[in-house]
Amino acid sequence: MAHSINKKIISYKVINHEEKAAAEQAQAEAQTQAEKMDLESMHENVTRPEVLFGSTYKIKTPQSEHALYITINDMILNMDTEYEERRPYEVFINSKNMEHFQWVLALTRVISAVFRKGGDACFLVDELKSVFDPKGGYFKKGGVFMPSLVAEIGCTIEQHLKKIGMLKPQELDNHQKQFLEAKRKEFEAIHSDTSILDESGNFPAKALLCAKCQTKAMVLMDGCMTCLNCGESKCG
Repeated sequence: MAHSINKKIISYKVINHEEKAAAEQAQAEAQTQAEKMDLESMHENVTRPEVLFGSTYKIKTPQSEHALYITINDMILNMDTEYEERRPYEVFINSKNMEHFQWVLALTRVISAVFRKGGDACFLVDELKSVFDPKGGYFKKGGVFMPSLVAEIGCTIEQHLKKIGMLKPQELDNHQKQFLEAKRKEFEAIHSDTSILDESGNFPAKALLCAKCQTKAMVLMDGCMTCLNCGESKCG
């Protein structure tokens, strides 16, 4: 395309392909940054929409006859754009058991307030999971130990945050999976009697509690305590 020059030329510069590409990249990054500045984010003054999307989780503990139902509602930010994201907005806990009504109501209001503040609310999971009941915890189906009902609420929130992408699940790498598979086969070859398995059928009934994954899957193999669930080993 031709351009008409009506002024006196006092200097000139030849732009090579690398400089042109760098300039275009800088311009694209500036445009992307400007678009992000206009994105909607979670904050305490955000307007609550008429409809929220959520999930309800059932918690049944041996400590109570009635189950707890945890509902976590999410707000979808920047809907129908490439920056669309789902963020938790509020929590409700319902149960026929009214014994824990006051502290459960207070807990849901505090958690909901933290969610609406915005930012990274994932720290709530660790805080809740570290609460221990002075009367003692309990084992869930599958041998997972729960130190308290509050801790299980924390685990449920963790499950939801992983579901919507706020938390990345910690998966074992291929080497660890192969190691566990080999250990399982080795253990099954030694103990072929299925009656020694727990009620879930996953781990030995006499397995000990693993301090890392809180699952009763720690067994003695080759003179070393090894977890058949997460691969934790006392021998390193």
